[in-house]
Amino acid sequence: MKVGLFIPCYINQLYPQVGIATLELLEKLGVDVDYPLGQTCCGQPLGNSGYEEDSKGACRLFVQNFRKYDYIVGPSGSCIYHVKHHFDIIEQSPEVTKIRNNSYELCEFIVKVLGKTDVGASFPHKVGLHKSCHGLRGLQLGSCSERMDDYYSTEEQLLNQVKDLELIQLHRKDECCGFGGTFSVFEEAISVKMGKDRITDHLDSGVEVITGADHSCLMHLEGLINRNNQPLKAMHIAEILNNTI
Repeated sequence: MKVGLFIPCYINQLYPQVGIATLELLEKLGVDVDYPLGQTCCGQPLGNSGYEEDSKGACRLFVQNFRKYDYIVGPSGSCIYHVKHHFDIIEQSPEVTKIRNNSYELCEFIVKVLGKTDVGASFPHKVGLHKSCHGLRGLQLGSCSERMDDYYSTEEQLLNQVKDLELIQLHRKDECCGFGGTFSVFEEAISVKMGKDRITDHLDSGVEVITGADHSCLMHLEGLINRNNQPLKAMHIAEILNNTI
């Protein structure tokens, strides 16, 4: 099994430690990982803003960079969702179809492909899980409160096996944080209010660390936390799963 590691733009530029944690975690799990140096943005920002036609070049370059791998894995539910569900705008060659079918968010890959839930991590803190909209409702990494399905959560399966970690149950555990990419720019006031609501839920529940599988959501929440000097820390789930204190 050869895996191509996809690191989204904002992680590459602002949170390189998340990319490093993802690589180290996959290697600990015995995965043969390669990082194609020519990779760039998957095209999601353009697509989300209504400029899908202009994103085709980024989509084709993504295919060119990752076509030789058995799986593509990335620490971002929203970017992986874009690859799987929005690459229909380019010609559906066998290479494109293969990439769309074999692209996985990190937690989904560990649980569903590798068949593991205990990765040998330790993290002695009270943790609150933020479930991003793309991961939860797009990639179906968990059940949604508005549906009557049996409860499940891919991220919780992993966090529940982390030694000394206390996973805190929130009051509104699958509510949007308000980021939504460019939504946070064009609808700033609504975005901020939604983010503050999510932070309040974590604070009221006694959470020390907010985690999730989408650092774009965590970036939004972290900005609000820092601006208001609140006693919370935001960490990507890859950093927790890679922690072996």
